[in-house]
Amino acid sequence: MDILNIRKQFPILDQEVNGNPLVYLDSAATSQKPIQVIEALDRYYREYNSNVHRGVHTLGTRATDGYEGAREKVRKFINAKSMQEIIFTRGTTTAINTVAVSYALANLSEDDEIVISYMEHHSNIIPWQQAAKATGAVLKYVPLQEDGTISLDDVRKTVTPKTKVVSIMQVSNVLGVMNPIKEIARIAHENGAVMVVDGAQSAPHMKIDVQDLDCDFFAFSGHKMCGPTGIGVLYGKKSFLEKMEPIEFGGEMIDFVGLQDSTWKELPWKFEAGTPIIAGAIGLGAAIDFLDEIGLDNIEAHEHKLVAYALERMSGIEGMTIYGPQDPAKRAGLVTFNLGDVHPHDAATVLDAEGIAVRAGHHCAQPLMKVLNASATARASFYLYNTEADIDRLVEGLVKTKEYFSDVF
Repeated sequence: MDILNIRKQFPILDQEVNGNPLVYLDSAATSQKPIQVIEALDRYYREYNSNVHRGVHTLGTRATDGYEGAREKVRKFINAKSMQEIIFTRGTTTAINTVAVSYALANLSEDDEIVISYMEHHSNIIPWQQAAKATGAVLKYVPLQEDGTISLDDVRKTVTPKTKVVSIMQVSNVLGVMNPIKEIARIAHENGAVMVVDGAQSAPHMKIDVQDLDCDFFAFSGHKMCGPTGIGVLYGKKSFLEKMEPIEFGGEMIDFVGLQDSTWKELPWKFEAGTPIIAGAIGLGAAIDFLDEIGLDNIEAHEHKLVAYALERMSGIEGMTIYGPQDPAKRAGLVTFNLGDVHPHDAATVLDAEGIAVRAGHHCAQPLMKVLNASATARASFYLYNTEADIDRLVEGLVKTKEYFSDVF
């Protein structure tokens, strides 16, 4: 990978923040956008802005081709069997909520089980809490090992013949843990449960093959993978999606509307009510083209080098606590940490003064914070445009943070 050339394609990185060159280490929250994605959005609005599926005029046809062309790019990106299995949503959150409402409410009853883990993002906790309350199902959690990983033995103990849904993130947004989704899916299916995967932190960083994983549903967001905000994807096996009812109703998703009853379009459109996220889908398609050109294998290898370097450099700072596996081979490209008794918001503020952007807080994972015995943490997350020099800047900033708060060390 030619990192310097890649960086040139992200105009936002070429600026100073607080008098220092920007070091952006918050890609797990949202990635930056390359020129070709920005230009794709601009081109749509400048040249063929129109609604899709409705008009027969030229602009409408071009917009429809762009929108449905993006769906095919997504299909190839995750190796789904059919475009009918690709539902455009507002993001991972909407995608998981769709499964929790449309599938779970119709198929769960009292004493059935939903299994998730303690590391889940709130978007993969709260929808299942609500589904459990609505159906009388029991919400269960797979425990974590000391290093934050999931043991398959614990999965086997937690998932039972009463389990109807297993929903696990593929990569933790806090611990960087890469979960064995294929093996977890096998355990779920052996017990008659469906497998839902939160792929928000995996789809941008590694090759995804939903057929090989054998998951029943897979959710991810465009804005974390160089695409626009407000666009995401729900993949679902056609056999499930065909039996599920829409959760939004109106234009676009209907086949016939009568005075007392209506019928729905075929997949995938029955789940896409109203004017869809046209520009977002086109931008996501451009992002996929960009990532495919670089190669997901190359991106993953680059991030593994960065996280190994970061763990080595950061662990040398006295008072540093790093959460998750210490073996870089067991984690994705992010490091969550605390520096002594310095509050992570204070640490992030000092780093920002140095032009370094990191995330601080509970990272939408409050149950995990309790497991870690931390009210909050700081997180540096890497992507294809980051370099070892960025990590050097982070370490220098953390040393300055220690000096600034020397009274707590």
